[in-house]
Amino acid sequence: MFFLKNTYLCNPQMNELTTHIYSSNDTLPDGLMEENFFHSPQLFHLCRKTPRQQPFMVTVETPDGEVVAQMLAVLRRRASWLPPYLYRQCRVVGEGVYHPDRPKDQLFDMMLQALKETIGRKSLFIEFSNLSQKMFGYKQFRANSFFPVRWMSIHNSLHSHTPEERISEKMLQRIETCYKKGVVTDEVKNDTDFHAFSKLLRRHNWLKPKRYIPADEFFIGMKELGNTRLFTTRYHEYIIGCSAVVYSERQAYLWYAAYRRKSFIKLHPDELTIWHAIKDAHERGYEHINFMDVGLPYSHNTFREFILSFGGKPVSTYRWFHCNTRWINSLLSWIYRD
Repeated sequence: MFFLKNTYLCNPQMNELTTHIYSSNDTLPDGLMEENFFHSPQLFHLCRKTPRQQPFMVTVETPDGEVVAQMLAVLRRRASWLPPYLYRQCRVVGEGVYHPDRPKDQLFDMMLQALKETIGRKSLFIEFSNLSQKMFGYKQFRANSFFPVRWMSIHNSLHSHTPEERISEKMLQRIETCYKKGVVTDEVKNDTDFHAFSKLLRRHNWLKPKRYIPADEFFIGMKELGNTRLFTTRYHEYIIGCSAVVYSERQAYLWYAAYRRKSFIKLHPDELTIWHAIKDAHERGYEHINFMDVGLPYSHNTFREFILSFGGKPVSTYRWFHCNTRWINSLLSWIYRD
């Protein structure tokens, strides 16, 4: 376990708070908050059991051991023969979890410094994504030599209007026609369904170096925890689409999806796969469904336009990066300067 001490004498609330980093070989402290799944002890233990992943739980604690802030970072080993690459990446989804009576910006600054000083040396780069607000932590990121890359985020509201009210009549008719042809989307229920889900997901992302697909143990564990539903879209004996949706704090997150769009173009497997994820989240009473990786905000982004066709709201945001190689980080900071 790593241990860092930060003292804020100017603020009585921050006096003598200490920063800890628990690695995969450590026992986590009591009192960790569990509401946010992306920074929960459950996800920490799951990543510890998953090949090529090493979790680190960053905490800020009082002298008597009370946890007032926590952040889960995952170190992922990435390798491929085609295209050839081998490196380790540290990924943080969101900004962490905080005690409501503590100053969030200062706690975040403490954890960010600890993360950079310890885990940063173990990885090629650190990436923060899916922050709750575009400008969250801007000052702290800049002070720690992170640079921002403009990104696109899309979410669909599920409480004010039904999904049917948000899409066009033409798309709704197309979806209903495909259902009449025999296309069915259902939850993964057995090993055969799961193997088909995994095979399609990996084949779909084989030539996408940026897209990281965890080992099968990760998806199996997520499903067992009850925080994730895995879906497959089927046409007779063919699996033509799949998705993985995560649920946390009354929100649904479409984390992974894949489809055989070219092989079954007339059945629109991409539309039916996404549509079922939206409908299922709405029927279960979630407030929003968030699409976690829409990509860079290019003027012509076909995937973004496809997701927006379901009636979602686009939001410009940042992803923050820090490269361990100083000159590369300086160069990228200059390229992506505001």
